[in-house]
Amino acid sequence: MRYLEVRRHTMRVKPSKHVCKAGVVLARRVGNSMGPFDRVVTSDVARAFESAIAFGFAVDEQLSELAEYDQDINEEVDRDADFNALARAVRKGGAAARLAHRQTRLWQSIAASVPDNGRTLVVSHGGIIELGAIGCLPDADHASWGAALDYCEGVRLNFDGQEFVAIEMLRNV
Repeated sequence: MRYLEVRRHTMRVKPSKHVCKAGVVLARRVGNSMGPFDRVVTSDVARAFESAIAFGFAVDEQLSELAEYDQDINEEVDRDADFNALARAVRKGGAAARLAHRQTRLWQSIAASVPDNGRTLVVSHGGIIELGAIGCLPDADHASWGAALDYCEGVRLNFDGQEFVAIEMLRNV
């Protein structure tokens, strides 16, 4: 089994592209209970990279695909919708489904890149993570997954080398 932990970046104050002081404090607190990781991958957006550092982990790779969000999804469902509403949008086969499938393939590739029992941290973005998780486990009880992810929250997925077989919601307490 391989483990993929996918976390949402920490806070920023718009229009800044960088995390704010409160975001660093939150990421440090959350990061104290994370890891260790064999590999750390973030999107190529500054706040994702900075979040990984604030979590306490050096970044091995940045991938633009972890930040690709099709604005057509906003016509299908609200960006802050809960997992169940997002799953309904995915089942319709439009832009949300396409993003979910792209993230699933990407996450499988990332998870496969570490040895058995390996752990990878991915830092990405709200909306993208939820759709990716739904794509990884399309037949799960998405209503039980609850609300959209907040800053620094995420999912931990178990990957058997072929597919994702289990998920755990990682919520801030």
